[in-house]
Amino acid sequence: MADSREEEKHEGDQEPQGAAGGEDVVDDAIIEQGAVVLRGYVIQRIHSSDPDRQVSSEDLGGLPDEQQDPQIKEVVKQLLKIADEMNRNAELQRLINQVPGNCAQDIFMKVARSIFVDGINWGRVVALFHLAYKLIHRALTTNHLENIRLVINWVLQFIREQLYSWLVQQGGWQGVIRGISQWRTVAVVASLVLVATFVYYRKTR
Repeated sequence: MADSREEEKHEGDQEPQGAAGGEDVVDDAIIEQGAVVLRGYVIQRIHSSDPDRQVSSEDLGGLPDEQQDPQIKEVVKQLLKIADEMNRNAELQRLINQVPGNCAQDIFMKVARSIFVDGINWGRVVALFHLAYKLIHRALTTNHLENIRLVINWVLQFIREQLYSWLVQQGGWQGVIRGISQWRTVAVVASLVLVATFVYYRKTR
């Protein structure tokens, strides 16, 4: 009986609980760090676009001091540099704003897959994070707080299913620091891909 209970416990422990985006036990360092980096990215973007709105890691399902890690800070900093280049594209921003804040998971996943349809690079990872930021910001401003964890869950699920192997090849999230010399080119490519993605989304929704 004890062995049976122990097996059941181990099976439960293997569930990817971290994908829920909260203070969960995450089963892999890349996914765990991805959740922290995503929350850091969202916090910084909200701080830049809406300075009067105070958002913490806890508000996004994280831990109080998770953004204090120097490596996390540097990764978020480099991702934001790529995002700054993308934000200069007015058409891109207009199209992103057309995605409904309460979009369903299948719509989110369709758009996410379209971003990476012909390859993976850091600019396209930022495009994914930028989409998540827009949806989370809308959830905060419209008081649909239940959507925050859903969006984080979708991003982490997508990372696990579609980006994991690539992230391993890059040496984890720190790979963006080593590849920063290419960020301008990558950001421009990501902008063009994201514009095409949302044109497609607008025509097919």
